[in-house]
Amino acid sequence: MKKSLIALAVLAASGAAMAQSSVTMFGIVDVGVGHVSATNSVSGVTQSGNSSSRLGFRGVEDLGGGLKAGFWLEGAISPDTGTGAGANNAGPGFAFSRRSTVSLAGNFGEVRLGRELAAGYDKPAISYDPFGQVGLAALQGWTTVRVSNGVSYRTPANLGGFFATAHYGFGEQAGNNTAGRYFGLAGGYENGPLSVTLAADQVKAGVVNNGYSSVTLANDLKTWSLGASYDLGVVKPAFVYHSEKTGSVKNNIYMLALTAPVGPGNLIGSYARYDLKDSNNDSNALAIGYVYNLSKRTAVYGTYAHMNNKNAAARNLNGVSGSFNSNVTVGAGENVDGYQVGIRHAF
Repeated sequence: MKKSLIALAVLAASGAAMAQSSVTMFGIVDVGVGHVSATNSVSGVTQSGNSSSRLGFRGVEDLGGGLKAGFWLEGAISPDTGTGAGANNAGPGFAFSRRSTVSLAGNFGEVRLGRELAAGYDKPAISYDPFGQVGLAALQGWTTVRVSNGVSYRTPANLGGFFATAHYGFGEQAGNNTAGRYFGLAGGYENGPLSVTLAADQVKAGVVNNGYSSVTLANDLKTWSLGASYDLGVVKPAFVYHSEKTGSVKNNIYMLALTAPVGPGNLIGSYARYDLKDSNNDSNALAIGYVYNLSKRTAVYGTYAHMNNKNAAARNLNGVSGSFNSNVTVGAGENVDGYQVGIRHAF
């Protein structure tokens, strides 16, 4: 009888613990068609034109006393080919290369271990770019997008709108443990209609897994960013400044953007300038788009983007939209035009 009571007590305790845990599967499938023209013209099926296509699992366990444990496993998918390519994963197999973290959160904030977006990229880039850093019109210029072998800390959400993030990534490269080592800081204020973020990071010379491909830095990379937006209701203007310096090469990127609710969706537009210091090889980009929400989870969208290159500059439109864009040849000082339409579904 005692054994039965003990077994029932164990089962009850186990059930209570399970009731305090949750696991969610989530994802986005975003596919469209597009056309880009420069020296030559290329048309094809695109993916991630409005949101990055992905598949993920996340969960949280309530440990009591305000303490929670969590995990987040998220990988890129390329629905145009059915592979797991993306976020620094060449495919065709699937990998949790977008994010793979375990965390502890409480009144002290949150500590994460694993691979995730770099502190110097996360909010400064994604929050203020109306195109969400995807598609032909996405703002370019960030060398470091994701950080592996990382430890990060985020302040709690009850600081009156103020927030901060500290992020450190161990290099862990064969033969040189400091190569590619990352350190980033970000902080700002977000309350009501106003949002402001200031961020800076540094990467030691070596191989950097920047989120989409690997880049080898001959010199240390230092960056800083400023982003801001203010929601006026009828329109939300946004501004981004991003600067990167490695060795004697310095790039400055500026963006002015607007988001306006029109009908059941949003009209979005941006102007970006890519300024290579001590050179006239600069580029200017203009983009406009509309996202029509069919429901809370499904939308159709259309985007037009134009890149104006000066002198020896040969910058293409953003290539995250699919491999078809890499087949476009851009000559020195040549303009690039592109458009895409697609469907995005979240689950």
